[in-house]
Amino acid sequence: MLDATLKSQLQAYLEKVIQPFEIVASLDDSEKSTELLALLNDIVSLTDKIALRTDGTDSRKPSFALNRPNANISLRFAGIPMGHEFTSLVLALLQVGGHPSKLEADVIEQVKAIEGEFRFETYFSLSCQNCPDVVQALNLMAVLNPNIQHVAIDGALFQEEVEARQIMSVPSIYLNGELFESGRMGVEEILAKIDTGASARDAEKLAAKEAFDVLIVGGGPAGAAAAIYAARKGIRTGVAAERFGGQVLDTMAIENFISVQETDGPKLARGLEEHVRQYEVDIMNLQRASALIPAQEAGGLHEVLLENGASLKSKTLILSTGARWREMNVPGELQYRGKGVAYCPHCDGPLFKGKRVAVIGGGNSGVEAAIDLAGIVAHVTLIEFDSQLRADAVLQKKLNSMPNVTIITSALTTEVLGDGQKVNALVYKDRISEQLHTVALEGIFVQIGLLPNSDWLKGVVELSPRGEIMVDAKGQTNIPGVFAAGDVTTVPYKQIVIAVGEGAKAALSAFDHLIRSS
Repeated sequence: MLDATLKSQLQAYLEKVIQPFEIVASLDDSEKSTELLALLNDIVSLTDKIALRTDGTDSRKPSFALNRPNANISLRFAGIPMGHEFTSLVLALLQVGGHPSKLEADVIEQVKAIEGEFRFETYFSLSCQNCPDVVQALNLMAVLNPNIQHVAIDGALFQEEVEARQIMSVPSIYLNGELFESGRMGVEEILAKIDTGASARDAEKLAAKEAFDVLIVGGGPAGAAAAIYAARKGIRTGVAAERFGGQVLDTMAIENFISVQETDGPKLARGLEEHVRQYEVDIMNLQRASALIPAQEAGGLHEVLLENGASLKSKTLILSTGARWREMNVPGELQYRGKGVAYCPHCDGPLFKGKRVAVIGGGNSGVEAAIDLAGIVAHVTLIEFDSQLRADAVLQKKLNSMPNVTIITSALTTEVLGDGQKVNALVYKDRISEQLHTVALEGIFVQIGLLPNSDWLKGVVELSPRGEIMVDAKGQTNIPGVFAAGDVTTVPYKQIVIAVGEGAKAALSAFDHLIRSS
């Protein structure tokens, strides 16, 4: 199952297992069970700390549980965790085997203190770059607390369950049989939902913090670069981020970040955070800004209000809140989000195997999505507002060569239709004839660009007609001491490498401002 290189790498990791445990597999006579057995045999052949049993009786087959004697751990994979989930498997093996997690000590204690019964099920796809975060978070929580159980389920392999639960996006998380959440979540985010007192305790902790020299709002590439450059100056630096990594977390392949030939979004985001943590930076995750109160006098403190009721103060600010997926804003879109309306073809594409889908948008992202989906689904209809596609010529050539793709230009999507449970069609208007047309389908992937996350700044910071923060050559906004960087600003060309440079520039500008105003 595993090639020689992967076996060698895995063996090196398994040397960190310090407590013996067993893998209990539940198998049948299917081809997938044979594949899983081969994988598990490869694992146990690399260490004497792990034993394999094949007498499991779980209803999901193939599946396997990781059991440590006297530890009361309930952790199971249903399916074959390869692809993006192979890392989740390796981490689970290490953690069940007693290797400590890198999670912050206070978060570990919070997990251990949770009381109640929490039976989690996570549906993932092997091509989803968002799913491992959820799987790894819940696996770790199951290792730390016997009150927490977790099963990670390959949605493509257990299609009957997916159909029964009307799952049309991954990761989809169920708690005690009911839908808990869809989308990327880490340990802290899950804790915030199940630990009812967490928000109040967090707000109290934040309120007690001293004023920063530089406070960065947003933890994407621009925010990470700003934090590093500010911290290197030896000034008190804080980062308040809703999720560290930002929009990069939703990016699949990255091949244009200079000096890094190829990577993916989650990996790059982890690298950014690890780099920031090398410095004395106060990182405050899961913090969403709600308002900005500028300093009332020169040299005064700016205040950022947070949604949890807390506030943070700083001598200077760097706004790097990035951007989010642009929505179609048509009837039915919100109603059927996660029920056929999706925004990540890599994550959710496998759930639409053999079905009909549409891709909205004819830029590079839309055409790339259509190409990827065409290899999975029955048929792809690409709908573009303009009279022609805007994607690179090489992508258009590839798309036109695919037999199960229909391209419709000069078209405006006007409505998403469904049966109350899931999408069954979309309506578009021909912009030339003004006629309405209905396309029967099961999925819609929206790829029409990004919107800046600047709503909380309206009426305070000068914004462009498109909602972008207006900045000068130094990243300065119209408010002295308040700077901005990255995709939320008017800087042209929204690229990761550009955001990193703009973040560094904003930090240097903020430091210069501090020197001149002190």
